Amino acid sequence: QVQLVESGGGLVQSGGSLRLSCAASGRTFSSYHMAWFRQAPGKEREFVARISFNGGNTYYADSAKGRFSISRDNVRNTMYLQMNSLKPEDTAVYYCAGTLRPLTYRTYDYDFWGQGTQVTVSS
Repeated sequence: QVQLVESGGGLVQSGGSLRLSCAASGRTFSSYHMAWFRQAPGKEREFVARISFNGGNTYYADSAKGRFSISRDNVRNTMYLQMNSLKPEDTAVYYCAGTLRPLTYRTYDYDFWGQGTQVTVSS
């Protein structure tokens, strides 16, 4: 089993930066493909970025390309999302998630979820 805990959210001005962290417990962390999703009020949860089990493959939603960077440290059992040039439309609760299924950005393909961390971008 894998337990995930997000941190690093907060309030930031448009154009600012924020780095989210996802700390995982469990010795099988390195076997899981990981991803970040987000959910704004009144909207469905949407894919942001994913990273393969060994960090060798990454993929981003169009909204994140060029601004966000996903990474992981399997020694520290932690995944990160570096967010730059933030916009008000980035405001959402951000969730990290894990799956054994590779190359997916589908919400329901992910088996393990954190509780989320709030990101608010003011204009």
